[in-house]
This record gives sequence, C-alpha cells and structure tokens, in this order.
Amino acid sequence: MAGDDVADSLAAMGPRLRAAREHRGATLTGVGRATGIAPSTLSRIETGRRKPTLEVVLQLAKEYGVSLDELAGTAPVSAPAPESRASAVGRFGDEKAVLPLTRYVGGLHAHKHVLPAGQEPPARPRQVSHDGWEWLCVLYGRLWLALGDQDLVLSSGDVAEFDTRTLHGVANSGLGGPVEYLIMFGPQGERLRPRTPPAPGLRPGSGSGAW
Repeated sequence: MAGDDVADSLAAMGPRLRAAREHRGATLTGVGRATGIAPSTLSRIETGRRKPTLEVVLQLAKEYGVSLDELAGTAPVSAPAPESRASAVGRFGDEKAVLPLTRYVGGLHAHKHVLPAGQEPPARPRQVSHDGWEWLCVLYGRLWLALGDQDLVLSSGDVAEFDTRTLHGVANSGLGGPVEYLIMFGPQGERLRPRTPPAPGLRPGSGSGAW
C-alpha cells in the first residue's frame, strides 16, 4: 500500500472505529475499561486528532468484533444473522437501549434508541459535539432535543436534522412513558438525499416545499 493510501486509511479509521463502537452500543468509558485505553485517547482517535497505532487498532478490532479490512474500509461487513440482532442491543447507565439497524462500520448508519420514562422531571440534556451529520425521527413519545441554545420537544412523526458539531443532547421529556426514536448518522458528514418528486402541479420553488 502506497504512503498516501496508508495516510488516507488512517484518516478514515477514526469514524469507522466510532461507528463500530456505536454499533456495539458501547461507551468510551466502557471500552476504556475493557481495553485499558484511556477514553480521552479513544475520543481523539475517533475524531481524527490522533492516529491509532497498530496495537490499538488490533485491540479495538477484537473488542468490536470486526476485521482490520472492515476498519480500513477495504471489505464490506456481512449482514447480521436475524437472531443476533436482539442480542446486539446495548444498554447504558440511564437504561437507554440502542439497537443497531446497520452493520457496515463506514458511511451512513442507523440506530433505534429507546429512553425509559423518568421518575422525576428531567434536567436539561447533557450536550456533546463531534464531527458528522445526524437525522433524527421520533416514533413514539416526546423527546427533548437540546440543540445549541435551542430547546425543542419532538413528538411522534417529528424529524430533526443537524450538524453534530453543534452541541446537542436528548432526554425523555415526559414521565408518562418511554420515547422511541430513529437516528441516521453520517460520521463524515454524509446526509440523506430526498428523491421524492414534487406533487403534481407544484413547480420547483413554489409553495411551502423546499425544492
């Protein structure tokens, strides 16, 4: 592999490692405990601020259950067996459940999230920022999206799309039941591309549609 190819592969490794970790439903803290790699180091690798060593890549490939070819982007990931999908659900400290809907660790990927009902009114969601672009759709319940200085409450059918370099965080906004939502995430800024044609009689640029 030429030097430029190696550099390109290492540059793309961070987003693929992040996607592989999220596919497993794992946190930086959890991976750090399992591998002995500091969460801050993992974060810098995932955001491209630090190039991973071969030793680190081997450790993470084993932890995430992916091959080096998959992390290098030279081989597609095989589709998961139907019975393995339920076992792939990840759970976090706040009991949030994450179900990966895609297996490929590079490019656009999707997850379903479920946040349980709280026992008391929630505090404003903790916000994070990172490279990428996110599309979020609420399936059930009411979701509090803190996006920068804005506070939005999304209900079933509502969609939000944003640059993840903007500070953002979510929480269940109510006490009555769980909230379920889908996330499609492009770690390198990949976006959804609407292909629906305008309604009959509606010319591009007219009406309320964005065409």
